[in-house]
Amino acid sequence: MNAAKSGTERRSLIGGAMIIAGTAVGAGMFSLPVVGAGMWFSYSIAMLICVWFCMLVSGLLLLETNLHFEPGASFDTLTRETLGNFWRIVNGLSIAFVLYILAYAYISGGGSIVNHSLEAAGIKLPQSAAGLVFALGLAFVVFISTKAVDRITTIMLGGMIITFFLAVGNLLIDIDTVKLFNPDGEKTYLPYLLAALPFGLVSFGYHGNVPSLVKYYGKDPATIIKAIVLGTLIAFVIYVCWLVATMGNISRSEFVDIIAQGGNMGVLVGALSGVIASDWLTSMLTLFANLAVASSFLGVTLGLFDYLADLFGFDESRSGRLKTATVTFVPPTVLGLLFPDGFLIAIGFAALAATIWAAIVPALMAHRVRKMYPEYEGFRVPGGTPVIVIVILFGIITGACHLLAMADLLPVFG
Repeated sequence: MNAAKSGTERRSLIGGAMIIAGTAVGAGMFSLPVVGAGMWFSYSIAMLICVWFCMLVSGLLLLETNLHFEPGASFDTLTRETLGNFWRIVNGLSIAFVLYILAYAYISGGGSIVNHSLEAAGIKLPQSAAGLVFALGLAFVVFISTKAVDRITTIMLGGMIITFFLAVGNLLIDIDTVKLFNPDGEKTYLPYLLAALPFGLVSFGYHGNVPSLVKYYGKDPATIIKAIVLGTLIAFVIYVCWLVATMGNISRSEFVDIIAQGGNMGVLVGALSGVIASDWLTSMLTLFANLAVASSFLGVTLGLFDYLADLFGFDESRSGRLKTATVTFVPPTVLGLLFPDGFLIAIGFAALAATIWAAIVPALMAHRVRKMYPEYEGFRVPGGTPVIVIVILFGIITGACHLLAMADLLPVFG
C-alpha cells in the first residue's frame, strides 16, 4: 500500500516538474548562445546560476502568497487582494505585453526556421512570407479548440525530446574544449554579462504555473516546492547542455557573423548544421528547432487567447472564437510581416515586462502577506526581508540592463 502511494506521489511530482520545465524551456533557449557569445561559456553559466536562483526564490515567494488563498485563486486575484488595483492593472498589462511580444518573437523565429527548412529543400521564400505561413498554420490550431492544442503540443513535446537528444547528443560528443574555455577573438568577457541578463530571466519564466500547481496539488507546499526546484533544475541542465553544444562547436568569432545576420533561429541552426557531419542529424536539429518554436508559439498564444476572451467577454461560439483569434493573432502577425528579424529584440522586451510579474510583484506580495498574517505558521521562504529585497533588486537591475543596452549604454557583443 505504501509503495503504491509512494509511486503515485513520485508520478505526481514528476508531472508538476514537467509542467514547470516545459513552460520555461522553449524557443527562447535559441537566444542564449547568441546573447552569451560576448561573455562566453564560463560567465554564461555563472549568469544562469544567478538567474536560476533568483527566479526560483521569486517563484517560491509567489507560492508563499498563494498558500494564503484557496486553491484555484488566479495570479490576478492574488495581486488584487494583496497589493490593490493599481498593481493588479500593472501586473495584468505586463503579462499581456509579454504574451503578445513572445507571440511576435516566435513568429519571427518560426519564419526564420521555416525559411531555413525550405531552403534545404530548394524552396526560397521571403522571411516575412515564411513567418506568415507559420503564424496562420498554428493560429488555425488554436482557433479550433484547446483540446487540439493539447494533443498537438503533446506530440510536439515528445518529438522535441527525441530530436533534442539525437542532435544535441551528437554535438556534445564532438565539442572542442579549446573553443569552450579558450575562445578566439577579443579577451574581454565580463562587461557583456549585464546586457545578456534579461535573456536569462525570460528563460526561467514559469511563474504563471504556480497557481495551477496549488490548484493541482492543494495546499501541499512540500510537494510544490519539490516540483518547482526539480522543474527549474531540469531547465537549467538543458540550457547548460545547449550552451556546451553550441559554444563547443561554433567559435566565438563565428558568432559575430551570426549576430550580424540578426541572430535569428534559422541563422544559428544553419551554423550548427555546418559542423554536423550527418545529413540525418542535421535534419533532426532542424526538426527540433521547428518543434520548439511551434510548441512555444502554441503555448503562449493559447494563454493569450484565453486571457483576451475573458477580458473582452467573447464566448466559445465560432464567431466568438473568431473575434478572439483576430485580436490574438493579427497584431503579432502584422509585426512579423513588418519586422521579420526581431526575434532577439522581442525576447529582450519580453524580459523587461517579465521583471514585473516574475520578480518584483511576487516579492511585493510576499512582503504584504507577511504583514497581513503575522501569526501565520505555514510555509515561508527562508531569509526574511533581505531575500525579498534581493529579488526586487534583481528585477529592477535586469530591467535597467535591458533599457541601458537598448540605449547603447552597455557593451553588446558583435
